[in-house]
Amino acid sequence: MDASRTPFPTLIMTGRLFLLLATLAIFHAAYSTYEHLSHLKALGRPGGSLPQSIILETLVGLVLGILGASLNAPELKEITWASEMQKHKIDEMDSRLGFASFVTRGRNILSSSSKSSAKEIQ
Repeated sequence: MDASRTPFPTLIMTGRLFLLLATLAIFHAAYSTYEHLSHLKALGRPGGSLPQSIILETLVGLVLGILGASLNAPELKEITWASEMQKHKIDEMDSRLGFASFVTRGRNILSSSSKSSAKEIQ
């Protein structure tokens, strides 16, 4: 990505940094949870609640991930009818190919069963 073309290259870099920190925080929280539960299992205690530090670390990772994804997202595109019509010609939009029927009934009319039923009617 060219830095001269992007409006705010520092925001994109900050977004990527937030995503990296969020990933590291979530992985560390998962490892800490595993260690905590294996420690409780070794002591023979039933599983209790997680320590507040692990919960806080997970929430911080979640917030950093949301911020990083928001800052790293591409620029929004205009989705109005006027912006769509700038990309297409009127002939493309007004051709109405959706109403065209390419299925014919010739196979049904010319089949042998329809010929025999027509002879029975006469």
